Amino acid sequence: MQLDNRAQTLLKALVERYIADGQPVGSRALSKISGLDLSPATIRNIMADLEEMGYVASPHTSAGRVPTPRGYRLFVDTLLTVRQIDENAVEAGMRLPAHQPQKVIANAAQMLSSLSQFAGVVQSPRRESTFQQIEFLRLSEKRILLVIVDPRGDVQNRLLLTDVDYSPAQLTQSANYLNQNFAGLTFDQVRGRLTGELRQLRDDMGQLMQTAVEAGSEAMQEGDDMVIAGERNLLSVTDLSSNMSSLRQMFEMFEQKTGLMQLLDVSSKAGGVQIFIGGESKLVPMDEMSVVTAPYEVNGKIVGTLGVIGPTRMAYERVIPIVDITAKLLSNALSSS
Repeated sequence: MQLDNRAQTLLKALVERYIADGQPVGSRALSKISGLDLSPATIRNIMADLEEMGYVASPHTSAGRVPTPRGYRLFVDTLLTVRQIDENAVEAGMRLPAHQPQKVIANAAQMLSSLSQFAGVVQSPRRESTFQQIEFLRLSEKRILLVIVDPRGDVQNRLLLTDVDYSPAQLTQSANYLNQNFAGLTFDQVRGRLTGELRQLRDDMGQLMQTAVEAGSEAMQEGDDMVIAGERNLLSVTDLSSNMSSLRQMFEMFEQKTGLMQLLDVSSKAGGVQIFIGGESKLVPMDEMSVVTAPYEVNGKIVGTLGVIGPTRMAYERVIPIVDITAKLLSNALSSS
């Protein structure tokens, strides 16, 4: 059902007041802050309609109402007025030597936390999934060092334990085969093409190549990590730390990181700022939590996501531009490095 202008104005006023003081909002307060010339009875009727549609709820202990996840969603999608923030102040805090990308990333997470007063998170740039060159070095009997060089010249090493004692000549032959036929491809692409070609190779050589492809794929995936700053800020947010169950959920999320990484991966596939509201998005582990994210780029290619983790009762009009500007500044800083 489409909300009329009066209902939208009252919902906007209710959400803004609830975000500001955390107390259920009654009809009398709404009549004062909404700017509408409506009788208390009319306001009560409109609020009853909003509650029936699932935008607000009435706590058992109060006659006032609070926004639901659906109410927050309508608010941030259609009713929110985003504030302007000082982009120069954000940029000043991120000026670091261009040859230290990890420090720039850590500083961006800290900046998100400091400006929002919640937790800031930055997903580290995904490692280049293609390889430029592979080498095998025989360390001892049945122990081989796999050396992977990506197109940027970054090197990854992995120890391979094999069932066969390969000779240096066999290792050189296998590396040459992979480099000549598959350099510039991802390990997933190599895995698919090798399946049909290994029948023409000796079994032991084919097994070595398969082992190398699996190890190489794992090495590249391990580059996906994240930097989190300001987790302790959330301890002072009553909505998130009001009971032991909530605290446990929150710190499990920070410790395991798997769910948070999945959320950031989803966000990277969409353009611009995304808002995930707990109780609505299954990617957010707590009903009382929201995550505001934005992807960032290196030389025009999306390589990661950053964001702010806080309560659903956050000042979205401030947090959204903080996340948006930080993503742009991080993109510029890493692209010039």
